[in-house]
Amino acid sequence: MSKVYYKSPEEVELIRESSLLVSKTLAEVAKIIAPGVTTMQLNKLAETYIQDNGAIPAFLNYNGFPYSLCISPNEQVVHGFPGDYVIQEGDLISVDCGVIKNNFFGDSAYTFSIGEISPERQKLVDITQECLKRAIDKAVVGSRIGDVGFAVQSLAEENGFGVVRELVGHGVGVKLHEKPEVPNYGKRGTGMKLEEGMVIAIEPMINAGTANVKFWSDGWTVTSRDDSPSAHFEHTIAVKKGKADVLSTFSFIEEVLKEKR
Repeated sequence: MSKVYYKSPEEVELIRESSLLVSKTLAEVAKIIAPGVTTMQLNKLAETYIQDNGAIPAFLNYNGFPYSLCISPNEQVVHGFPGDYVIQEGDLISVDCGVIKNNFFGDSAYTFSIGEISPERQKLVDITQECLKRAIDKAVVGSRIGDVGFAVQSLAEENGFGVVRELVGHGVGVKLHEKPEVPNYGKRGTGMKLEEGMVIAIEPMINAGTANVKFWSDGWTVTSRDDSPSAHFEHTIAVKKGKADVLSTFSFIEEVLKEKR
């Protein structure tokens, strides 16, 4: 898909349905994520939940990716394989999920803090989430892609963090990855103009240390080059006048985490 696919209001509502199922799936993950749990247990739970709700895991077999979730602990930035890794106190665990329902895609990611995390890691999580909020504030009709990227880059770098360049947000809805690309860096007033009908996934990927990354030989897993921790948050949003319409939500996750405290 070489050009932007503009969605009708009816299509936006179908993407919202898919995105909310992603959000609810991540909330199911939140219920069991804890020290002693393996990342494969999270993957199996999510896969079953998505299928039980009449949808298809969007990541499973996407370009050969063999799992339903991308689970990336600590220094892993994105696209980590679920497996026998046992989650530990103090970990940061990024969980990225996508679904296909009624032929439309939703996509969202959340970085879970396991138990007591270090102040440095807490700051990384807080700033990455704030980067996402600021980027969403800029994702309105008349803004440009560079405005969205600048919102992420400026806050992250002010706090001494590295903004990953090799991986970017993207259009979403009819396919998992569509035009336009949505980098987490950029100059204000540059890039494609945002218009009504665009649906994009905004996903800051922020490293505590260097912005540089390394790609594993599995063809998927990406880690920070200096093995510093990384955080990743993502929402699917529809571009609107005045204020973006956020189609996914973290509220289900946050309710679960509040109950667990």
